[in-house]
Amino acid sequence: MAGRIKEEDIALVRERARIDDVVGSYVTLKNAGGGNLKGLCPFHDEKSPSFNVTPARGFFYCFGCQEGGDVIDFIQKVDQITFSEAVETLAAKVGIQLRYEDSGAPVQRGPGNQRPRLVEAHKVAAEFYVDNLFTAPEASLGRQFLDQRGFDKDAAVQFGVGFSPRGGEALVSHLRGRGFTNAELVASGLAADGQRGLYDRFRGRLMWPIRDASSDVIGFGARRLFDDDRIEAKYLNTPETSIYKKSKVLYGVDLARREIAKGRQAVVVEGYTDVMACHLAGVQTAVATCGTSFGDDHARVLRQLLLDHDQFRGEVIFTFDGDEAGQRAALKAFAGDQAFAAQTYVAVEPEGLDPCDLRLQKGDAAVRELIGRRVPLYRFVLRNVLSKYDLDRADTRIDALRDAARLVISIRDRSKVDAFTRELAGHLGMEVDQVRTEVYRAAARGGPASGSADRTATASGAASGVAAQVAAPGAVAPAPRNDIPSPRDQRFVIEWDVLKLAMQYPALVGTAFDELDDHDFTHPWLAAIRAGMSKAGGPAAAPPGEAWVVAVRDAIGNDPAAAVVGALAVDPLRLGREPDEPYALALLARLQELTCARRIADLKSKLQRTNPIDRADEYNRMFGELIALEAYKAELRNKAISGAL
Repeated sequence: MAGRIKEEDIALVRERARIDDVVGSYVTLKNAGGGNLKGLCPFHDEKSPSFNVTPARGFFYCFGCQEGGDVIDFIQKVDQITFSEAVETLAAKVGIQLRYEDSGAPVQRGPGNQRPRLVEAHKVAAEFYVDNLFTAPEASLGRQFLDQRGFDKDAAVQFGVGFSPRGGEALVSHLRGRGFTNAELVASGLAADGQRGLYDRFRGRLMWPIRDASSDVIGFGARRLFDDDRIEAKYLNTPETSIYKKSKVLYGVDLARREIAKGRQAVVVEGYTDVMACHLAGVQTAVATCGTSFGDDHARVLRQLLLDHDQFRGEVIFTFDGDEAGQRAALKAFAGDQAFAAQTYVAVEPEGLDPCDLRLQKGDAAVRELIGRRVPLYRFVLRNVLSKYDLDRADTRIDALRDAARLVISIRDRSKVDAFTRELAGHLGMEVDQVRTEVYRAAARGGPASGSADRTATASGAASGVAAQVAAPGAVAPAPRNDIPSPRDQRFVIEWDVLKLAMQYPALVGTAFDELDDHDFTHPWLAAIRAGMSKAGGPAAAPPGEAWVVAVRDAIGNDPAAAVVGALAVDPLRLGREPDEPYALALLARLQELTCARRIADLKSKLQRTNPIDRADEYNRMFGELIALEAYKAELRNKAISGAL
């Protein structure tokens, strides 16, 4: 069995796999100046971006949850796999053939380590299915299905639609012929193990490849075509695997992600053909869930693509069928509305047509108009709530008011509560003051309104979080660890700036950095990083780019201070301009001046506690040292001033 991956290959992966490209396939990054990029952290929920990426040094760091590292660390953390698995995943993406050392200690293997092979199996399967759609006689029903829905061959090719043969082992045989093992076929979800051995999981179905944001095929959606199909479900999806998690996957995200980031809009539809219809009609921000309802993890994916926060508000538009199931889906989406800073809307075609049927019957322009006529999700839900009551009766109008008041107080934008209160009064035909009073009561109660389970269920998800929203608006980041030094803590700001400069511009501090020691750093983590820099050869001998950051982190080893290395690599300098050597030397002098000031304070304290008569020799020695330190401090101060610190 192969041992450790060769170090030179690991270094090559770090060099070839650009961190901005890799992170950018998960998170929308915006220019933050100074060569830095910023986005919403994929490791914790936040409303304002604190996740930084510095491509020049190949590092990321989140100042909200303190996660950081290089491109390999990112893949490890985001995909929850081991170091070697992350290296293998990135190597497969950038086309590097890894070499292994034949050591006595083999690399630990796990299911995530199969990702490159499972992705490759899905790629081969997707090509196989596409070929069958256009060549196999039995696929005529699939071609007819597409044609009847307005999708020609070019559209099928664009979305990679294919056909799975009806025979039970066609794909299994094909993949075996390409060198895939039985274990890999089962782990991929493409095959299942029966009494007679492996068989194709998908048979006689129209196939849609499901890709992740980096365009890797990780699963399939399969549509029933034949009446004699023993599996009656209209749609089948790949089962949960190490690479396919349906709660986190959105169909079409590979095609839509750039337009979502560019246009700050995401359109959520219900099916694969709806995504195709929207994109072909010009709505290129459309995505769909895969065999499951829209949930919190899907919202998190969209937020990261939208760079969704209060300063850059976008919009999320849900399209639902006009039937009861569509209304339930809209209510569930509203219950999760608090996850977004973006404005949420709903687009429902009056005749109940989904985007695919709408395009087929009325053309591309009708699909675009459907999205253009979107209404706030709140209004759609409000209409649904009020429709359950007989508003001609006084008693049921009161019940409707109580239910709807809870909706009003759940509006994220508190500035709009009064406007929606007036709107509700108009719908109910009541005085505004009466409705406002009930809204205040609902806010005070915080919990569900009285009434039947059916009535209160319409807005329970939104109303239940009102008190929490008022108390602490926005997503709550994990509490920062108390032992991690903060760059905003004035006690450590100069120490932080010196290490930041040495990490980002090592040539500027050069050999002058070697004059520093642990006494110059009052926080043990920062002292450990200084020692790590020295152990790595010092800034004067630092290798270029991310290699220096990696070398320092490796030199620190398992010390918890390694967690701060990423922050030092990405935190912008407070200088407001490119640093130069005079600035660097002045900053080092300022740090040494602070150390000198601490020594002077300690010495003065000892002098005050020393009797100059009984211990004259010691007192005179310390007094002479104090005079020398005061002179040295003045010299350091002049150096600091000369560098415009």
